[in-house]
Amino acid sequence: MKLKFIKVALAGNPNVGKSVIFNKLTGARQHIGNWPGKTIDKKEGFHRVDGRELYIVDLPGTYSLTAFSVEEVIARDYIIYEKPDVVVDIVDASNLERNLYLTLQLIELGVNIVIALNKMDLARKEKIEINVDELSKELKVPVVPTIAPKGYGLDRLVREIVNMAESRVRPEYIEYPGVEDYIRELSKYIENTELARVFNPRWLAIKLLENDEDVIKKISGFEDSKYILEKAGEIRKRMEERFGDAEVAIANARYEVIRRIISKTVKAVRKITASDLIDQAVLDRYLGIPILFVILWWMFQFAFTISAPFSDFLGDLFAYIAGILAGLTGYPYIDYLFFGDYGIIQGLGAVLSFVPLIMALFFVLALFEDSGYMARAAFVMDRPLRKLGLSGRAIIPMIIGIGCNVPAVYSARVIPDERDRLIAIITNPFIMCSARLVFFSAIAYAFFREYAGDVILSLYLLGYLLVFVTAIILKKTIFRGVEAPFIIEFPAYQKPSFRVAVVRMWDRASLFFRKAGTIILIGLLVIGILAITDVSTLSFTSNPENSLVALIGRSLQPLFKPLNWDWRLIVAAIFGFVAKEIVLGANAMLYGVSESEIAVKMSKLYTPIDVLGYMIFIQLYIPCIATLAAVRHESGSWKWTLFTVLYGIAIAYILNFIVVSVGHLVFG
Repeated sequence: MKLKFIKVALAGNPNVGKSVIFNKLTGARQHIGNWPGKTIDKKEGFHRVDGRELYIVDLPGTYSLTAFSVEEVIARDYIIYEKPDVVVDIVDASNLERNLYLTLQLIELGVNIVIALNKMDLARKEKIEINVDELSKELKVPVVPTIAPKGYGLDRLVREIVNMAESRVRPEYIEYPGVEDYIRELSKYIENTELARVFNPRWLAIKLLENDEDVIKKISGFEDSKYILEKAGEIRKRMEERFGDAEVAIANARYEVIRRIISKTVKAVRKITASDLIDQAVLDRYLGIPILFVILWWMFQFAFTISAPFSDFLGDLFAYIAGILAGLTGYPYIDYLFFGDYGIIQGLGAVLSFVPLIMALFFVLALFEDSGYMARAAFVMDRPLRKLGLSGRAIIPMIIGIGCNVPAVYSARVIPDERDRLIAIITNPFIMCSARLVFFSAIAYAFFREYAGDVILSLYLLGYLLVFVTAIILKKTIFRGVEAPFIIEFPAYQKPSFRVAVVRMWDRASLFFRKAGTIILIGLLVIGILAITDVSTLSFTSNPENSLVALIGRSLQPLFKPLNWDWRLIVAAIFGFVAKEIVLGANAMLYGVSESEIAVKMSKLYTPIDVLGYMIFIQLYIPCIATLAAVRHESGSWKWTLFTVLYGIAIAYILNFIVVSVGHLVFG
């Protein structure tokens, strides 16, 4: 039977080449978004062949289909409830034994499976010979050798997908030695219930015998669930009397099947490879972390150096456009709102000037991900960061945050566990970005002279200290739960694909345009209107002291009196919500001096202690609007965005108050 529309799901371990196969098959006909309610990429695209439309979904990379991580739940829920016509299991031929554990779990689901035996070139390099026909016979599914970057085997893979979707052959399952009788017994009970209309009976039997809590919750609303759970408990008890632990017994049975399959299908000559020699250095207990920081420093320098001219050009371009269009409408209110020094055009230009940096950082990150190194970096940093409440993969956004928190928040996508990813997103705004450094550098020397460098360094260290403290608190309170095991596979080093890096760069950077851009524009519009509206007449004013935003500053002054602020410092902080660079310019504008003179002006009005407290506040309070837009998009929730704002303001205020109070008490 010929199908016009075929739904295909791509599954597989991380680093097996799923993204390459997805990009090769879908080309430009793809869409990147988020899974509903999740901060994980949902990639979907189309491929046409012989009048058929293949709708392809790239499932999150996962090592198994348990419920340890959100990726595992997404992958198996999609297969169970969306019922794709074919699941393509992409397997790394150079690491077949490790990959087959997921393969067996996919077969348990009773779905139509085609295996793409990818990275065959790497397997040959490592002297690994695989009998593809025998492997297909053992697994009872089609197996297609592929080399994704070269497109080798992909045409045949598409043909097998179509054949599998259009055939009416019922998928066969693989028997598990020792535990098969228990699985079969429970399966027969399930076959006679309404559960069998939604779930594959054999798969459900295995999950219940493993005591999978997520699956137990999923079946709780069914009419026969209580009866089946009672039967599952009885059978599991008998298994435990024999094996000790039912879940371990089933896992051991899977591994026994894998060992048998490997012994029949794979011949390998193990030798020391270049990858092994490199790993001796990059994974070394003493050298691993220094090497990582050198590589990250290079990435950071490369991205900022190559993006700087483009960022400057965008900023200057929007300033030029604003200058050309000044007075265009003849209505001062509209002209100043859109084309003034702090108007929407210039503000949008300041925000969009981040885009070249975002693209450069994601491009170089994609190259290192594709090379195989980033898995090693996460492993090296996992132990020290895990003790501080963060995943090892959090080192990437932590380093990028020094330059800009916006791409740092987006780069948190490299962290697979959703709880760890949210913690990295929420805490990253504490890290001092280069935008805040603009203000700090301008006033530090005027107040602290030869200690200016020490003060700025202390602000950097304070930011990282708060990242770690907050992470520990969140892990012990809001994100308390069973720690997901840190499982990571080291792919062989390989030459990264320039095309894949460009595609990944564009996928991630385009989110900034599509999602963050709308929020940024609205924020700029609101602040712009407040800044040019006269407080008494509600008409246009070019004097910010008479504006609504000045009224807000004066109304908040009693709240900030313990910090020794006047209303101008409050308003400058409000302007800093758009972009932290504006704090310097806003202070200069409100005090009636140039940006180069603001430090001298402030030194006549405030003590070094007052200014240090203010610097700490600016370092820690509400992130810029671009960062908040990124937090909103990546967390997928206004709740976490609001938490980031309120928590940051509270910490900033408390530390500012402590510094001012203790400082004046000690130093007078």
